[in-house]
Amino acid sequence: MTLSEFLQNAALANSTRTALKYQEKEWSYAELQEQSLSVAAGLSSWGVNAGDRVAVFSKNCPEFIFTVFALSHLGATAVPINFLLKPEEVRYILNDISARHLITNVVHLETIIETERIYPGLKEAWVIGLEAADGIHKPFTNLYTIPHGAPPACKAEDPMLILYTSGTTGVPKGAMLSHSNLLSNARASAQALEIKISDRFLILLPLFHVFAWTTNVLVPLCEGASMIMAESIRPPKPWLKLMMKERVTCFTAMPQIYAVLAEQAKGFKKWVLRWGFFRTVRMCISGSAPLTKDTMDRFKNNIGIPIQEGYGLTETSPVTNCNTASRWKPGSVGPAIPGVKIKIIDENEKELLVNSEGEICISGPGVMLGYFNQPEATKAAFTADGWFKTGDVGLQDAEGFLYIRDRIKDMIIVKGLKVFSAQVEAIIITHPAVLEAAVVGIPDASGDEYVKGFIVLKEGAPADKQDILNFCKDKLPPYKRPRDLEFRKELPKNALQKVLKRQLRLESMAPK
Repeated sequence: MTLSEFLQNAALANSTRTALKYQEKEWSYAELQEQSLSVAAGLSSWGVNAGDRVAVFSKNCPEFIFTVFALSHLGATAVPINFLLKPEEVRYILNDISARHLITNVVHLETIIETERIYPGLKEAWVIGLEAADGIHKPFTNLYTIPHGAPPACKAEDPMLILYTSGTTGVPKGAMLSHSNLLSNARASAQALEIKISDRFLILLPLFHVFAWTTNVLVPLCEGASMIMAESIRPPKPWLKLMMKERVTCFTAMPQIYAVLAEQAKGFKKWVLRWGFFRTVRMCISGSAPLTKDTMDRFKNNIGIPIQEGYGLTETSPVTNCNTASRWKPGSVGPAIPGVKIKIIDENEKELLVNSEGEICISGPGVMLGYFNQPEATKAAFTADGWFKTGDVGLQDAEGFLYIRDRIKDMIIVKGLKVFSAQVEAIIITHPAVLEAAVVGIPDASGDEYVKGFIVLKEGAPADKQDILNFCKDKLPPYKRPRDLEFRKELPKNALQKVLKRQLRLESMAPK
């Protein structure tokens, strides 16, 4: 089944139910389908054809959703781009996909105009949902009244999205996800999470990332549930009020958001958050980065709702594992969702026994088609027998629960011994003065590595380097302890708030 057919079926089954609400405007399932078909007809009249790759450089807005479904109707491929990227980074992606079409917001015009200057191949820029402005060739609002016919045929195996990896370890690669990849993952996730037709999802995370697209758009549409779209992730007060007003039941966020909420939920604020903003929330889901036990415990204790941590990657559409209400183990990311298989391998691709640490490999219908224009990188991403190699170290217990240890590239080797950066960070973050922590390995003169920590302190918290080093001394063996610490006002992060450890490592190694 294609996304076009999926939306058509959802509209037939839930015609009058609310599919999407943004600000004070609502779209029923039938209206969402009708709007997407109109946009598809308009894009077709502007030269978008089956097989085209269309860049979407936009903040979250209803038109983002209309556009992706419109492209699915046309048999085209959507390429959502992180709107926080610099013009040179945008140019790299546009050049890689040979883009002729770009859909964007007026607020991003400065970046797009500069990108056009350095990427002559960009033929047209269209604005999403706002009035025409200088620098825009065609206003998106003109698409809403164009009559439409039957969408052209495309196949479930055709690429629907090309999503570029965050580039935390180097040059980004475009993961190609088919209609079938996305829909199989959404259905399995909805089944695992026991989603109900009465659920109301908050769209808070950026839709240019597959975590938000699958869990906040496709998953609710699988069950006839509703989407409530927030205007922005910052500041938090408007979307917290929106959660309360719209009776949100399913909340999906990054660990950093849960950490901030848990920290603020003290005394009086604790009751405001739990019985005010979160009063109707039945499920809190965390993904995109590791969730520390400290954050999980504080959130549950202060707000009263457990966080269901999951695991996945862009290349797997994305969800592979998730703790559920009925199957849950603290410290794990849960069992595999239906249809997904997990195995742990050593450096020779030999499968390891239960409870043995090694590289996590994935098999299932959500695994990507491959990396766009990169056959060698695609080949390297799979084992000889066709399993996707995640680049993460972990283990699986006898009941199938998965435990993540670290990224292979973030693992530190000290005197031949493995140090998982995530484990050290989990210890440092329990210091009462520490707000955030990141750990990397720095090579020394002998060719060995040592552990260096980067610390963000809580506002007004009294702590110095020696205090935190002594704290680590009591809780970590000598080879895992940081040799050096650096205090910062903030840590470098990408749009999904993943810490850019590669940048920290390079900055520490740069000549002073």
